[in-house]
Amino acid sequence: MLLNIDPILSPDLLFILRAMGHGDSLAIVDANFPAEGLGPKCIRADGSDATAILRAVLSLLPLDAKVADPAICMAVVGEPDAVPEAVADFQAVIQEVADTPRDIQSLERFAFYERAKTASAVVQTGERRLYGNILLTKGVIG
Repeated sequence: MLLNIDPILSPDLLFILRAMGHGDSLAIVDANFPAEGLGPKCIRADGSDATAILRAVLSLLPLDAKVADPAICMAVVGEPDAVPEAVADFQAVIQEVADTPRDIQSLERFAFYERAKTASAVVQTGERRLYGNILLTKGVIG
């Protein structure tokens, strides 16, 4: 245990967050997401929902203020303007916790998968709500 670090952040996830550089991305995904075969290291967080992991990650990770889309979710198939419950919760967490709060942008499902393939890691949560997936781009600490 460490002071001031959320205990749901595993040693593996803390290592990834610290090793990431400016512009690197992290995927936090739901229980249905095809994380293991995607390519990047998969960090399991089955006992936590995606919102809790997002809150803990954003307590340490600065969002990239220099890009238009530092937080991206997966668009609902057939309803690209829909805002799933998980995404609404993600936005509330970003507004509350992020160092530079921004609106979440969305990507079509397969475009989201392609973008997630380039992430430093994928955190597979126990999130059961559909579309509980978000990509974060790391910024800098001034």
